[in-house]
Amino acid sequence: MAPFSESPTRSRLYKEHLVLPARRGTQIPQYTLRSVLGIWAAAALPMAALAWLVAPSMAAGMDGPSALPRALLASLTVGLIWQFVLVLVLVHREQGTLRWQVVKDALWLHRPRRPDGSPMRWAWLVLIPLLVAFAATDRLPTPPMPASRDMGRFLESDAGQSFLSDNWTWLAVIVVLGIFNTVLGEELLFRGLLLPRMSGAFGRWDWAANGVLFAVYHLHMPWVIATALLDAFVLSYPSKRYRSAWIGIAVHSAQTVAISAAVLALVLS
Repeated sequence: MAPFSESPTRSRLYKEHLVLPARRGTQIPQYTLRSVLGIWAAAALPMAALAWLVAPSMAAGMDGPSALPRALLASLTVGLIWQFVLVLVLVHREQGTLRWQVVKDALWLHRPRRPDGSPMRWAWLVLIPLLVAFAATDRLPTPPMPASRDMGRFLESDAGQSFLSDNWTWLAVIVVLGIFNTVLGEELLFRGLLLPRMSGAFGRWDWAANGVLFAVYHLHMPWVIATALLDAFVLSYPSKRYRSAWIGIAVHSAQTVAISAAVLALVLS
């Protein structure tokens, strides 16, 4: 017998050990209610603290009318990057690896599928009505916000336009904030990590609970909470129905693209 030969039984078991995990796919556990709320708090509370405590403290040491907007942009960017780190830590703890093939399945980062799991031929066409609906909800009236925290008003003001003119550094900050907001931060956390793991605690209404948690998460911008509840139908439900976090990412990212384009125009001016 050759020195490295194996018995048929041992060889068969070795092959099954290699093949079966890939055939079974990535296992996604279900969170308890306590775990869901804990992860929500780990994302929402730091953002609230950064917006209402850290940013004003930073702005007090800055000069000019753009002090608070600058502090808010920098602080919230840090908070969103933290959400990305949180997702990576939790996925690594759960799956034991951050290999793309595992992460892709663990966070539903694959193209939309039918509810039965079969592929859709024209999968991305579902984005068209969702983008229209998201734009409509974004234009609904909201409770009044503090003038000093109204970024739209700041961008339209002489101070905002003067600050951003030829200011490529702050354009980069705003783009990074947008990417971590709608791709690597909020959406990856709520639609990629939480949503696939909430049915154990909320059953068939996991998408609705996900939307409520996402709305209430906006403690750093409480004036948008009411309208953000409607995003459950635009972001959470389609992501659950088609088992793809890319739906929420793509729809939500339309906002980032529009803001980045507006800021780019100001920088070039």
